[in-house]
Amino acid sequence: MVAKRTVVRSGRTYLHGYFQPAAIVIEDRRIVDVVSVGARVHGASTSVVPDDAVLLPGLVDSHVHVNEPGRTEWEGFRSATRAAAAGGVTTIVDMPLNSLPPTTTAAALEIKRAAAAPASYIDVGFWGGAIPENLGQLAPLHAAGVYGFKCFLSPSGVDEFPHLDRSQLVSAMEEIASLGSKIIVHAEDPALLADHGSLGRDYDTFLATRPAASEASAIETVIDSARRTGVRAHILHLSDASSLPAIRAAKAQGVALSVETCPHYLTIAAEEIPDGASEFKCCPPIRDASNRDLLWQGITDGTIDAIVSDHSPSTVDLKRAGNGDFGLAWGGIAGLQVGLSAVWTEARSRGISLETILPLFTTGPAAIAGLPGLGVIEIGAPAHLAAFGVDDRFSIDASRLMHKNPITAYDHRELKGKIRRTWLRGSSIYDVTDDGARTAPQFRGAPSGRLLTASVTIAS
Repeated sequence: MVAKRTVVRSGRTYLHGYFQPAAIVIEDRRIVDVVSVGARVHGASTSVVPDDAVLLPGLVDSHVHVNEPGRTEWEGFRSATRAAAAGGVTTIVDMPLNSLPPTTTAAALEIKRAAAAPASYIDVGFWGGAIPENLGQLAPLHAAGVYGFKCFLSPSGVDEFPHLDRSQLVSAMEEIASLGSKIIVHAEDPALLADHGSLGRDYDTFLATRPAASEASAIETVIDSARRTGVRAHILHLSDASSLPAIRAAKAQGVALSVETCPHYLTIAAEEIPDGASEFKCCPPIRDASNRDLLWQGITDGTIDAIVSDHSPSTVDLKRAGNGDFGLAWGGIAGLQVGLSAVWTEARSRGISLETILPLFTTGPAAIAGLPGLGVIEIGAPAHLAAFGVDDRFSIDASRLMHKNPITAYDHRELKGKIRRTWLRGSSIYDVTDDGARTAPQFRGAPSGRLLTASVTIAS
């Protein structure tokens, strides 16, 4: 239970874009005051963030595939939200595909909400899906509270979520604009993708089947269609840095466009991926080191709006299909728990500050999903917080992550910066203690996450 009044003190608290000493006063699950770090707060229980850690707002991840119900053996709400909490994430927005049924009707959304309600350790919202079969019928799903509609311009990888062609994309955009909602797009042009069958264990062979030109073509289509229809549009998981100038120009011209990238595109390069290491397979793919450098320019110049996990796990058998055959293995990176740590490790090696990347993990994804008041430490906001040990060194062990299946592209990577504690509405739900032998993560209490809707974004 949350005490009537609590205070969290830190010598380095992230407030309005800067780190400064502060005490965060919490009452009725919300931040009611921000005072000097040494201020006396009567009648309050106190938590103190150690001097070698910083206090952050709870992170927001607007791109997570939970897969429950239907493919819960891949991931479920209990395992996914525990992994998120261990990564400092206090709000996720779940993608509409890989679960069965996909979230393409209001009835399917209710099935998913029923699965999430008893199992979620953090707050969860939901995207809807736009597929050929439900075009013209999106209003009930919008009214049920999804934050927008996801579509694919190329095959999704699952038969129950088919992609839209160009004319269907325009129809979807017109309908979604009329609802006042947002479309989020997996942008690859199928005309420029090679057929997948068995490709063997060589990563470069797989990479050649999904060239940057496919992403660039699809992104131009999204931009042109968004300009014509006036819809709010979002480019998912950008891997092709050559598309950044077109995105930058479209924004400057007033197109209602946003774009995200993912930790794996910022921290891994194609040259590093060994033969048969199909845990690195994702679509669009991880590209070369020079492309990665240009993506970082898009981070620092503000073109990229968010860094999100695109957590898309599967069972080990599916991920290792064909003994590491990049054509047969499931495409998706499991990384929900480690995104901030991975990106911070890379950022500091490039001389980029934590203050530069934090908005892309907090207010950036919150804005994309339409979640005002999240990703900030300020009066009136929910008391979602995380303590981050900026210099904590650790090695990723896939078997010890909270993800349901012990396989990830980050396995054995040496990282610096680790979440030590996470608070949801002022209640500590996750912390890490040193038991003398190893660092032991602990969860407190039963799942207490709430289900969020677009009509009631942040429940009190």
